[in-house]
Amino acid sequence: MADPVKISVVIPVYNEVKTIGEVINRVLNCGFDSEVIVVDDASTDGTREFLQNFHHANVKVFYHSKNRGKGAALRMGFAAASNPYVFVQDADLEYDPNDYQAMIKPLLDGRADMVYGSRFLGGPHRVLLYWHYFGNRLITLVCNLMSDMNLSDMETGMKAFARDKLIQLRLNANRFTFEPEITIKASRARWRIYEVPVSYSGRTYEEGKKIGWRDAITAICAIVYYRFVD
Repeated sequence: MADPVKISVVIPVYNEVKTIGEVINRVLNCGFDSEVIVVDDASTDGTREFLQNFHHANVKVFYHSKNRGKGAALRMGFAAASNPYVFVQDADLEYDPNDYQAMIKPLLDGRADMVYGSRFLGGPHRVLLYWHYFGNRLITLVCNLMSDMNLSDMETGMKAFARDKLIQLRLNANRFTFEPEITIKASRARWRIYEVPVSYSGRTYEEGKKIGWRDAITAICAIVYYRFVD
């Protein structure tokens, strides 16, 4: 039997004390030889204290002294990743690490440099929040117009990369504008990008969802900026 594929999974986390432990355990048990890199973005709800007391040989934890945003946390995690394939995993249980099995196939066979786990290609998903869905589709449409791609879900929180490509890309977005930044820059670098359907268990705002309409406006502005300026 072949050895399990080695992957690095970067988990940016901010105030997710109720879910971070379960997310880490799911990643560790998803069928790969996983290096888990958690970056705490100055949580204030007990997440940091939980991580300080969580010990596992395959888990590395880094801490921001002040809140810097998802993009900054991901850059720190990417710099620490050592395996040939790198995944981004949100800390809120909306995405299932079992979907890595489908996502990694285009990377393993050399077809892709980057793979998006799309919530809109037919995978099982929780039904809620139409306007959040509409905002995601609008942002993706604008991104497609600017990049000449045909993505279905640019804003997905589940992405995978070939590490040798990822380390070549200059990233600087600190917050949720990481998503449009890496998409536009990967397009400009002519990366081979694939999408596969993934399951999605979205949360309501009462359950802890952090993205709102202001973030959608910021994302559209970021798409234009990264297309024409940076």
